[in-house]
Amino acid sequence: MTDPFGFLRIPREAVPARPVEERLGDWREIHAGRMLLPLVSRQAGRCMDCGIPFCHNGCPLGNLIPEWNAYAARGDWPAAYERLHATNNFPEVTGRLCPAPCEDACVLAINADPVTIKNVEQAIADEGLRLGYLVPRPPQRRADTSVAVIGSGPAGLAAAQQLTRAGHRVTVYERADRLGGLLRYGIPGFKMEKGLLTHRIAQMAAEGTEFVTGADVGHGDEGEGGSTGAGGGRVDAAALRARYDAVVVAVGAGEHRELPVPGRTLDGIHPAMDYLTWANRVQEGDCAESPLSARGRRVVVVGGGDTGSDCLGTALRQGALSVVQLDINPEPGPERPAEDPWPVYPKVYRISHAHEEARGRAGRDPRLFSAATLRFDGDPAGRVRALRLTAVEPVGRTPVAGTAQVVPADLVLLALGFSGPERAGGLRERLGLDLDERGNFARDAGFAAAGGRAPGVFVAGDAGRGQSLVVWAIAEGRAAAAAVDRHLTGSTCLPAPVGAHDRPMSALGRMRYLD
Repeated sequence: MTDPFGFLRIPREAVPARPVEERLGDWREIHAGRMLLPLVSRQAGRCMDCGIPFCHNGCPLGNLIPEWNAYAARGDWPAAYERLHATNNFPEVTGRLCPAPCEDACVLAINADPVTIKNVEQAIADEGLRLGYLVPRPPQRRADTSVAVIGSGPAGLAAAQQLTRAGHRVTVYERADRLGGLLRYGIPGFKMEKGLLTHRIAQMAAEGTEFVTGADVGHGDEGEGGSTGAGGGRVDAAALRARYDAVVVAVGAGEHRELPVPGRTLDGIHPAMDYLTWANRVQEGDCAESPLSARGRRVVVVGGGDTGSDCLGTALRQGALSVVQLDINPEPGPERPAEDPWPVYPKVYRISHAHEEARGRAGRDPRLFSAATLRFDGDPAGRVRALRLTAVEPVGRTPVAGTAQVVPADLVLLALGFSGPERAGGLRERLGLDLDERGNFARDAGFAAAGGRAPGVFVAGDAGRGQSLVVWAIAEGRAAAAAVDRHLTGSTCLPAPVGAHDRPMSALGRMRYLD
């Protein structure tokens, strides 16, 4: 703690984003350029170094927030960078994408504005990258044990890096043509520029992790693919399991939820992830313009979560004529409700950067709360032209009589979340995986696939937990790596959250180190 009265003397001040009109003209990050380090250091000085740091418990990774706050307040970026990485493989990712439940768990949040923990985290990560602190950390010796990781999202990458550093020979299999999973194709560049992934993957490759892209693991018929960076083709999951000593399944939750209403099959209605993937491919240089571009169209986004917000920001940058976002939930209030007491993550009215951009462009919040879709209307050519909706009751979501309205629409994006890992492809059948009651891959408390039919197979991230946050994915990847290490060697020194997949997102977490 640098200033015991800092939280009394210094008001909360977030790092300012670029002006709305400026950032709508490009695809660079909201906070493009270096963070304002004097501002960040001053804000880090507001940390009270509480006797019981609830911010630790609000974070699934158990980040050592008071420690790196103290170093950042002094401008000791090397020490801050080291403490940040003690619990988090990819702080440059979480500093941009995590909704920061740690801030709502900050003791200051009881009756004041919390520390700007997310800004401090990103500033430390970015400064460390700028100063060259991101260097490979290969193991001192390698074992003969081998591990295959299926999926290169945050859970898969975290598990792979931990296992490589523990000395195992790790190969990551990714179905797409580029590594990163949803970090690559699901997250728009204005939230996280992809150069960050390039740096991290280069670090992992230098540490000894191998990568195979274009590898569709499931019912394979072309062998098991090639070496690092080679196209894998269709890979037989059972053959993969036979080749490696252990397998980590980290394929995410890609089964998108549908909207079973009349008119759903009209042209112009697409899952949000298809839309975001094409937009990201344009930025990768794969095509000049997305075939699902919102340019000149009236866009309706169905779904009020982060993915819907990403669609909103993307549509604005593509030059949409108008954008409306529907949220079936009632509009939250500005204050923490009684049913969400401190330090849990509360349901309050929040404005994302995309919402701010829409308000700057149209002068109003683009969201319609308590709104449910009744049907889609189309033209004679079979293309969507309007969405019919109704207001719904907060409890039970029953339609409210006399509230039906029509919203013009040329492009409808379904951002309704995900219901578990994809069912098609044969991965589950070939590895002998069971499904739990929520449709995720079943596993035990040690992340091992449940049922006993898949020995040596472990499940991490959204594939076992269900749709969640990037910080949970990294935490689960680390925990699964510790479980695999223990399975292969009999013990482990890898740190990991305990029971991460059993805790609700808003609950307090506990950390311990496995030995």
